[in-house]
Amino acid sequence: MYFYKSNLKNEFNMRKIISIKKTVLIILSFMLILSCTNNSTMIPPVAKKIPKELTIHEHTRVDNYFWLNERENPEVIKYLEDENAYTKSVLKPTEKFQEDLFHEMKSRIKETDQSVPYEKNGYFYYSRYEEGKEYPIHCRKKASLEAEEEIMLNVNEMAEGYEYYRASGLSVSPDNKLLAFGVDTVSRRKYTIHIKNLETRAIYKDELPVTTGYAAWANDNKTMFYTKKDDETLRSHKIFRHILGEDYTADKEIYHESDETFGTGVWRTKSDKYLMISSYSTLSDEYRFLDADNPTGDFKIIQSRERGLEYSVSHFGEYFYIKTNLDAKNFRLMKTSVKKTEKENWEEVIAHRDDVFLEGIELFKEFLVVEEREQGLTKIRMINWETKNEHFINFDEEVYMAYISTNMNFNSDLLRFGYMSMTTPNSTFDYNMKTKERELKKQQEVLGDFDPANYETKRLWATADDGTKIPMSIVYRKGIELDGNNPALIYAYGSYGSTMDPYFSTVRLSLLDRGFVYALAHVRGGQYLGRQWYEDGKLFNKINTFSDFNFCSEYLIEQGFTSNEKLFAMGGSAGGLLMGAIVNMQPELYKGVVAAVPFVDVITTMLDESIPLTTSEFDEWGNPKEKEYYDYMLSYSPYDQVKAHGYPAMLVTTGLHDSQVQYWEPAKWVAKLRDMKTDDNVLLLHTNMEVGHGGASGRFEALKEYAMEYAFIFQQLGIKK
Repeated sequence: MYFYKSNLKNEFNMRKIISIKKTVLIILSFMLILSCTNNSTMIPPVAKKIPKELTIHEHTRVDNYFWLNERENPEVIKYLEDENAYTKSVLKPTEKFQEDLFHEMKSRIKETDQSVPYEKNGYFYYSRYEEGKEYPIHCRKKASLEAEEEIMLNVNEMAEGYEYYRASGLSVSPDNKLLAFGVDTVSRRKYTIHIKNLETRAIYKDELPVTTGYAAWANDNKTMFYTKKDDETLRSHKIFRHILGEDYTADKEIYHESDETFGTGVWRTKSDKYLMISSYSTLSDEYRFLDADNPTGDFKIIQSRERGLEYSVSHFGEYFYIKTNLDAKNFRLMKTSVKKTEKENWEEVIAHRDDVFLEGIELFKEFLVVEEREQGLTKIRMINWETKNEHFINFDEEVYMAYISTNMNFNSDLLRFGYMSMTTPNSTFDYNMKTKERELKKQQEVLGDFDPANYETKRLWATADDGTKIPMSIVYRKGIELDGNNPALIYAYGSYGSTMDPYFSTVRLSLLDRGFVYALAHVRGGQYLGRQWYEDGKLFNKINTFSDFNFCSEYLIEQGFTSNEKLFAMGGSAGGLLMGAIVNMQPELYKGVVAAVPFVDVITTMLDESIPLTTSEFDEWGNPKEKEYYDYMLSYSPYDQVKAHGYPAMLVTTGLHDSQVQYWEPAKWVAKLRDMKTDDNVLLLHTNMEVGHGGASGRFEALKEYAMEYAFIFQQLGIKK
């Protein structure tokens, strides 16, 4: 499935023929453009080739566009800007439509809005938005919701003058007087922690750079622990202790995670009794704990790391409650005394089940709440500590998303949980675990003429060639005919065991109201159907993720939901890798593809341990320094597998400051596609020169990115409004 040295000559000759044909086409296109005064579309940029040989395992790859990783090279910046100009010219006829889409999406949002307050340590905390403002205002009220509002952070004021601004990791000291928070103004996820006095409103001189953005307070209200990132790889690798008022250069290093396949972090338990240091990798975990009353003490290990042993820790009373995969693929719940924490002391609370995946727990004085997944659907179960009686919260829809929300009070009888579906807006409930009554505290308000009764959502099952049933959640406006004439968009992620649940989206309504069917494919590589579903979509099983997606697409076509002339695919990050793989495998299935911040240069990235995330992901993708992994990864790596055949229309997006997937991966991919593809379908690269992996930081600016992506899709279908 990939070229070895013996085939390089044939590959070169094929590229030469294609290059000659493209030169002729470019000349003809240029002449046509000159003759059409109303056509403002530019000629696609052509990146220069500087061949670089990359040799390992006696196999050589030639990367003509390796030079695009030179972030400070003016030629690189010019190339990205030329691609942006070309994208703008191609999408110019849609500019009015994009503006209309933006205002349409924005018009559904209640601009003056507020989150549901939660109580913590005598204060009610919430965030609110004001009309026309991009950023949240973080607030609190003392003792009662009728009390005077205290504004902790007005991010709108803080963000003035910045193209990008994100405030994160808000953490209030135990005495309620100080606020620690992180700020990122570049979008590289390198946060500087600041400390604010909530009584005087003064910002202290303490500034802690290159962190994760969160600080955990000790109970003395002056000592805080935080996580430093490596400045180059961005790996969270060190824990420091900071004393209020001291210069950060005097901070003491408490813990150094020297294993480059692990990351680390620090936090407070819900009980406020302990400070926790977690070390984590794809396959293993290790936790340390320290009494929050004794910040100068030594952290103690709960259970030493073992390869393949995963666990997480919660605290309640005299016990640590441990969710673990110890002899339990789908995880089980254990408990152990805080005085005897090693695994030989663990006692089972909830046993392992082959058909139920244990996702998480919430601890209360009288109840244990369990979040678990069965046949892909989340269930929330209440267990009375004393009587052992248990019950579930009932959900009525065929497909939905439910989750345990913010619950900070141990002594409460109320569980706060969230619920939504593809037709039901996000809803926050308080559920009385004793009386079984639920109260709707807030439902996302969708402005305009939205009526959930106009839409239908259901679950479908495609069949893979190995007989595996692949679930899909779909939504569409009622009344469609299954005649193959509906446009459709299918989306997936499919990596890291991350489950994409059927969530509600106001943005998506712009598709549904124009006749689209929207499908969310729950492909292997996520954990929608339990831990084995993840195992079957990683390492040497990764190809299942890609073939599952194509099987889902084929099923939509076979069942008459759409056709290959009206089917679009979308995915981002590792989902962008998915997009790159599917168009190499079966490009004929799709009219168009949107690949956002796509991880497409798998081999080169995983061989470069200086790139963020690389060392921590060997257990996800494999280490290509080992030949068997190299060969397998090379067989699907989208950049390496670009072929001389036709591709669907494609829009590829990235951010210059992306810390997760470096901008040059999509840039190189587009350059190689331009050189090798044999079709005349549009291929666009859009680089946001101001942001990183997550896109724009403002709530409305992000809508402009959606508007551009949707306009691209509509343009391919000839939809102009």
